[in-house]
Amino acid sequence: MLSNALIGLREGLEAALVVSILVAFLVRTERRSALPWVWAGVAVAVAISVAVGALLTFTSSSMSFEAQEAFGGSMSIIAVGFVTWMIFWMRRTARALSGELRDKLEQALQIGSWAVVLMAFLAVGREGLETAVFFWAAAQAAGSTTSPLVGFVAGIAVAVALAYLIYRGAVRINLAKFFTVTGILLIFVAAGILAYGMHDLQEANILPGLNTLAFDISAQIPADSWYGTLLKGIFNLSPRTSVLEAVVWVLYVGVVLTLFLLPGRARTAATTSAAA
Repeated sequence: MLSNALIGLREGLEAALVVSILVAFLVRTERRSALPWVWAGVAVAVAISVAVGALLTFTSSSMSFEAQEAFGGSMSIIAVGFVTWMIFWMRRTARALSGELRDKLEQALQIGSWAVVLMAFLAVGREGLETAVFFWAAAQAAGSTTSPLVGFVAGIAVAVALAYLIYRGAVRINLAKFFTVTGILLIFVAAGILAYGMHDLQEANILPGLNTLAFDISAQIPADSWYGTLLKGIFNLSPRTSVLEAVVWVLYVGVVLTLFLLPGRARTAATTSAAA
């Protein structure tokens, strides 16, 4: 529940802030007549995101066990790729995001109503699709319970409420610090999902080493205990973790967290070097 609430809060606040920037720009420039077109684009983006989540769930439920594990593992890796890109993109563009959105909306207004709908759809749709895939992967890692959905919905609700209060000027949040802290937490969540993806691929017999364990602490940390559930929910820590899962988790956290915490210029240079 906790990790999915974090996903809902972080992703929901990003999307809600985008919408509030667009709405505020139209209100302040006395162009309220374009507001329905913005909301139409947002509605389409939300509908498609929900449809993608439903499609992923339906597709996986109709597969054999090995096919489900292969599909789940592959989608987990894709989800981690999405969220990693999103974390760094938001950190790089957060300061200029408002001006960029206003410029694009101004251009769309000059073209016509359909351009406004498309612009709002694209601005929110990116966040929605990333959220749908990442939430689906996190829910699969958590198991067949309703807790992931409850946590996700709660996170979205808090995000919408915060965005509204920020828009009304009732509350002020240091968004740079907020996205930095949630970015760090999401890196650990993503590392757990990536490790779970490796486990799925091992169970599908695509990757070896399923029974080659790095550690087995199931006696010390029972999976059904409150602290075992907490560690599983936040860090996706499995009491029986294979060597491959442990190595992937440590490498992802070590590399991504280091790059994320580096100052701007050093991070850019390190990212270029790592890519090379």
